[in-house]
Amino acid sequence: MTTTRTDTLTALLDGLVAANPDAPLAYDVVDDTAVPLSRSEFRDHVDAVRRELEAVGLRAGQCVAVMLPNWSDALVWQFAASALGAHVIGVNTRYNTGEVAHILTAARPAVVAVPAAFHGLDLFGRLSEAAATVPDVTVPAVAVVPGPAAATATVEGFDLGGGAWTAGSGDTRGVRAPQTPDTVTLTPAGADDDPEDRIAVAFTTSGSTGVPKLAAHRESAIVRHGRADAAIMTVAEGDVALCVLPVSGVFGFSTALAALAGGGALLMETVFDPAAVLRRMRAVGVTHAVGADDLFGRLHDTWHDGERVVLSSLRWVGIADFLGRSHEIARWLRDEFDTHTSGVFGSSEVFALAMLWHADDPESVRWNGGGRPVDPAIELRVADPYDDRVLPDGEQGELQFRGPNVVDAYLGNPEAASRAFTADGWFRSGDLAVALGDGSYRYVCRMGDVLRLRGFLVDPAEIETRLAEHPGVATAKVVGITGDGGYTEAIGFVVPTDDAPADTTSPALRAWCRETLAAFKVPTAVHIVERMPTTVGGNGTKIRAVELREWARDWAGTERDFRTV
Repeated sequence: MTTTRTDTLTALLDGLVAANPDAPLAYDVVDDTAVPLSRSEFRDHVDAVRRELEAVGLRAGQCVAVMLPNWSDALVWQFAASALGAHVIGVNTRYNTGEVAHILTAARPAVVAVPAAFHGLDLFGRLSEAAATVPDVTVPAVAVVPGPAAATATVEGFDLGGGAWTAGSGDTRGVRAPQTPDTVTLTPAGADDDPEDRIAVAFTTSGSTGVPKLAAHRESAIVRHGRADAAIMTVAEGDVALCVLPVSGVFGFSTALAALAGGGALLMETVFDPAAVLRRMRAVGVTHAVGADDLFGRLHDTWHDGERVVLSSLRWVGIADFLGRSHEIARWLRDEFDTHTSGVFGSSEVFALAMLWHADDPESVRWNGGGRPVDPAIELRVADPYDDRVLPDGEQGELQFRGPNVVDAYLGNPEAASRAFTADGWFRSGDLAVALGDGSYRYVCRMGDVLRLRGFLVDPAEIETRLAEHPGVATAKVVGITGDGGYTEAIGFVVPTDDAPADTTSPALRAWCRETLAAFKVPTAVHIVERMPTTVGGNGTKIRAVELREWARDWAGTERDFRTV
């Protein structure tokens, strides 16, 4: 008897089409307007790309690199490649030449999908430059994707040497996908799984501890996790999720799959114009959104500056705190639209939205990072990062995972699997957390960011929150450096508000901290700067703590105020 698997992307899509073929699956933005694409039309596009990939000879186990913006096409390629047993590595359109070259080397894609045109960017030029720096890597075939605003595209000027064709045209022009090596190294989490359940997607890690890794997951894990997220997020038929984070990254991808798994549609935003996004959110009735406080902060500020659209449909928001604004934004969403906001936890290696808070968790807890595992099969523990000894509830340690969400493989990095897992098979997240004793976990910070002040482990966010409460402070960040006595010192950086009081000075800010914080938590110095150094990634804008530490060391023994120096 033949058994049809239900844990595949093909089965997920077939179920959506069977339930309502004419329902929107995605809204692409064309000429500032959200244009719907039905479920049946999406499947037709998937079938067309799958046939072309078959025609060029793509085989199960090979890799497809998808260098597309947030078009529905990006997900079309994921579904089409998975149907053939191939896996996709998303390539963020912001990646530089070196980052693209690393993906070509580690993933060895047989096919690369690139846009015919997007926002004036020469993405193929960047791809071509990257390929030229790795001459020992087999040149992939190129599929030129017209995008939602164009029916056709020329392939002239898009050939890396392995041939090119226009995606969706039905004419692959005799292109053949090259033979490429298998770069998959299974982890302890993926080694015992069904080999027919193939690796389907890989995400680039942040690279905060060295060269970024390509963390890969099996197809069944994608579908299972999407369904688990949909249940916690209460996604229902007819809902619409805002997809403004690139689906090439784990947070954008997990948001999209959760929406689809629950029967919802996707508003695919390619260029983030806050006013336009707010208007389209209202127009299509966005119900769910996930992002960091930099993204929601721009929506918040634009709304308060006059773009006061009524987002009455917005029921659920998941927010990551990168800039210290998550509580301010959550209050706005609650007060204006009665929106439920949850802090989140996730990563490329355990999927985004691996933990979320429940509706009955109090706001004082729910608006922070962390949560409860979205799938009962996800196991967590807090362990001593040095000897993996399990720690009692309430004690800070490394958050470790086991379960179906854990990374199944790494691409092009055979050593990564052994380094990322404990001897007894738990994945090391590299994140500091606390078990709260009721099945939930509070995220503290990356272990590399935690401060050991006079023998105590201190989350820098505690000091940042106090600084940000000052009426003259817009943004605050705290880093640690080693002082003259060999002890760690907390060094604060703040960006003042435009109308900051005259007494918003370094000594005054230290005194402000001293009013409520223990003496050992008061920053040794507070530098007032015009702007924070930031980096933009697939999941949002983050403050570059590494650069702030350099500033702190260079300015040791002084306090800087850009308004007076």
